[in-house]
Amino acid sequence: MTQKVVTFGEIMLRLSTPGFSRFVQAQKFDVTYGGGEANVAVALSNYGLDSYFVSKIPTHEIGQSAVNHLRRYGVHSDYIVRGGDRLGIYFLETGASQRASKVVYDRANSAVSQMQAAEVDWDKVMANVRWFHWTGITPALGETAQVAVKAACEAAHKAGATISCDLNFRKKLWTEKEAQAIMQPLMKYVDVCIANEEDAEKSLGMTAGETDVEGGKLDEAGYFQLAKRLKKEYDFETVAITLRESFSASRNGWSALLHDDKDCATPYRSRRYEIQLVDRVGGGDSFASGLIYGLLSKNDTREGLEFAVAASCLKQTIPGDFNLVSVDEVEKLAAGGGSGRVER
Repeated sequence: MTQKVVTFGEIMLRLSTPGFSRFVQAQKFDVTYGGGEANVAVALSNYGLDSYFVSKIPTHEIGQSAVNHLRRYGVHSDYIVRGGDRLGIYFLETGASQRASKVVYDRANSAVSQMQAAEVDWDKVMANVRWFHWTGITPALGETAQVAVKAACEAAHKAGATISCDLNFRKKLWTEKEAQAIMQPLMKYVDVCIANEEDAEKSLGMTAGETDVEGGKLDEAGYFQLAKRLKKEYDFETVAITLRESFSASRNGWSALLHDDKDCATPYRSRRYEIQLVDRVGGGDSFASGLIYGLLSKNDTREGLEFAVAASCLKQTIPGDFNLVSVDEVEKLAAGGGSGRVER
């Protein structure tokens, strides 16, 4: 029987400058759709799981286009509420070398930010669910979204689902103080916590030693201690921390660590990849979806982590928000097949 997984959040219209051009140069934009939880839903569907996305999306043609985009990749839209006036938008300028990528949001008063918790039958949504995933982006959208996230978590917990949260702090949406006031109480529902060093500090107030991400310097021992502290403080079953070394906008080191009560009782760091970036947006979401699939399908949680890191490595070579790779492609890379030779 295919396992049912549910994600809840916002899907947005993504408008990207062509190639590496700047916003001030752009005379047209490339159009696609994306957003944290939607990205996870698409990847999980790609991996063969029964994937459902919950949101509120306008009934107009742009909203319908977003729904169609999800359906194109096999994501179930049964629980999407239709209504509201607008779909959120984000603009992306892709950086290169020493010039960083830039994101500009135009998402205020989007349909999902106005969605009332009562508009969704959460018990129905969570019936027979195996896994529920949300991120810190959704409660950052406002008070009504915060109430809806809590209602979703309560229903998932009652249904016996594993609940994962990618902390995903966004400084353009709320302050550290606001984030911690909302996120810390919600952690009681979370079984699997996914974060990077900034997320843990801004959302939960915990730091990762002497790490200098922009300088490409990682304090591995500091990350191990952070994972242990997070697990102990919030009684998580599993803590996963992504480790990005940003040498430039074009070249990153990429790995992760896992800490749990199974195969990673001592925090375990994955294989490290050096990536020539094509599109790093959605890299964290591809890690989260890979981890969910890995923990559901692999016998060893270390193997699950290696699947997640390999999946997110591959995503960052694909334009757009979604990770459009197969299980076989991920497993080949995780097994050491990363030469990039043409397959005939």
